[in-house]
Amino acid sequence: MHCNRLKRIGCGILSAFLFFSVFPKASFSVYAAPATTEEALTQAEERKALPIQTNQIENWPAGPAIGAQSAILMDANTGVILYAKNADERLYPASTTKLMTCILAAENSTLNETVTFSHDAVFSLTHGSSNIGIDENQAMPMEECLYGILVASANEVANAVAEHVAGSMDAFAERMNEKAAELGCKNTHFVNAHGLHDDNHYTSAYDLALIAQEFFQSELLSKIGNTSYHHFEPTDSQPDDFIERNKHQLITGEIPYEGIKGGKTGYTDDARQTLVTCAEQNGMKLICVVMKEESPEQFYDTVKLFDYGFTNFSVVNVAENETNYSIRNSNFFHTSSDVFGNSNPILSLNQDSYLIMPKTTVFDELDSEISYDTEEENEVAIINYYYHGAYVGTATVDLADEKSATYDFTENVPEEIEKEPNIIIVNIKIILIAVLSIAALFIAFFVIRAMIDRHNFLYNRRTIKKRRKKIGRRKEGPHFPSSRFDDFNF
Repeated sequence: MHCNRLKRIGCGILSAFLFFSVFPKASFSVYAAPATTEEALTQAEERKALPIQTNQIENWPAGPAIGAQSAILMDANTGVILYAKNADERLYPASTTKLMTCILAAENSTLNETVTFSHDAVFSLTHGSSNIGIDENQAMPMEECLYGILVASANEVANAVAEHVAGSMDAFAERMNEKAAELGCKNTHFVNAHGLHDDNHYTSAYDLALIAQEFFQSELLSKIGNTSYHHFEPTDSQPDDFIERNKHQLITGEIPYEGIKGGKTGYTDDARQTLVTCAEQNGMKLICVVMKEESPEQFYDTVKLFDYGFTNFSVVNVAENETNYSIRNSNFFHTSSDVFGNSNPILSLNQDSYLIMPKTTVFDELDSEISYDTEEENEVAIINYYYHGAYVGTATVDLADEKSATYDFTENVPEEIEKEPNIIIVNIKIILIAVLSIAALFIAFFVIRAMIDRHNFLYNRRTIKKRRKKIGRRKEGPHFPSSRFDDFNF
């Protein structure tokens, strides 16, 4: 349900009452927007004293104190959390909401689809909110809409895309919540596609990092989200010619930082400054989220967190370090020309699996647990690794990839050929069935042979008895008082 501006305060109070009645354990910050700049700076200074969750982990690198109410630093590929401060606290996302809007747009449309702007898309917004001046009944390709949302943070464009994808803005918000749940978000609820303030529109730093993780898996969205400015050229359906510049200072280079991959800014009076950024260095692709901060500290806090992550953590390949689950030490289920011989194994640790570990830690200090609950093709098991209870990554135990060798008999054979080890995929069930079948045939063979031998033995015995009786009945011929047949014990 949407509340108009006159009813928003009353609806906010009612929503807060219902929320805390139904979810008494949920964490949600309710702060009035600071009335003055001095008050905002005072609140930011107070937030620096808030505890940092990851600093409670034994021997974990100490993270920097920052003025954001909530923040997180996450590896985009593994989901390992390097830094967390109030990461599950429910806060207002402002325009960082638009990351989810663009995820759904990219999943449910093509770039050349035409998006037409309705009256509601243009005029349902708060006066003075971020826009690029598109009028009712004008239209733009979806690709231009994505630039409008991510570079210019245009709210009317977010509305038009929502209507285009889902039929209505309310239906699109439902899809946003469904997608958030699919991504694992636990403290997120969206009511619009743009992020303008609504008491029922919230997320957390951790959930926003999960959404960003999905966003940066898309090369298209990453490219658009890392654009410093965009030229909107006039068309028959949109006559204006103008350039919009990104407000993300790490993307524009106003605050230079190596390896920036994109991001999104956000601001409302209630949310304060929010910022999502992705950067890649040293084999790590990190996502940083800061929420409820004061400008321009959201950018400098992001730099502090990136520096903390890239300086104190490193990528560690599992297969090169793991010994407890070393498949190569096993003499069973190996494959080559001799299926059960001493050759390459069918199972192996995934060579690409890696962990994000503190540089002061060695691999042997990690704890691990193995799970066979996997539905992925060619995966047999999953090994999760922890350092003093903190998750640092996962490795998989995989079946060897099937390789089909081809040979062109018309080619001359070179004198020296660099041979790769043969890998044979063995179906263990079929092998066991074959072995049991062969064993059954051997057993049947020996049983039948034993039966034949017994039959021959009994036949010979009867023959000898008959012969003996016949000799006893003879009336002529020599008498044998001690016949050789007396030596048989029948």
